[in-house]
Amino acid sequence: MPTRNGSARYDGFGKDGRGHVSTQSGVLSDSPYGFATRFEETPGTNPEELIAAAHASCFTMALSFALAKAGHDAGTIETTAKVTLDKDGDGFTITRSALTLKGRIDGIDADEFRRIAEDAKANCPVSKVLNADITLEQTLG
Repeated sequence: MPTRNGSARYDGFGKDGRGHVSTQSGVLSDSPYGFATRFEETPGTNPEELIAAAHASCFTMALSFALAKAGHDAGTIETTAKVTLDKDGDGFTITRSALTLKGRIDGIDADEFRRIAEDAKANCPVSKVLNADITLEQTLG
């Protein structure tokens, strides 16, 4: 299996520092991050946003493959992940990733959809690496 990488640089320290993050694919290339992008509304990215995107995409792909394995071949699934960062002593901890799933899948009932989605939530690689409460709200329509 391939190894993927990302990199980060931080110039200066603390609240006054400015960071840049890049990915191997180039999708992110010196994208800004820092205190203001993490805790305020300054444009740029932050680790929690990147983890949320990773979790949403990993879960959605795992669900897609599980649905195909169960014999479903038509539909659309969309997932949003909201990652919560909470104060933990002198630092912070990611305590939760709340997945919200909307699905339109031909020929599936709500019970099968829920069962397959719960399994994908538990078994996608990003879920396995997160030491956080993972919730799943799902809508089939």
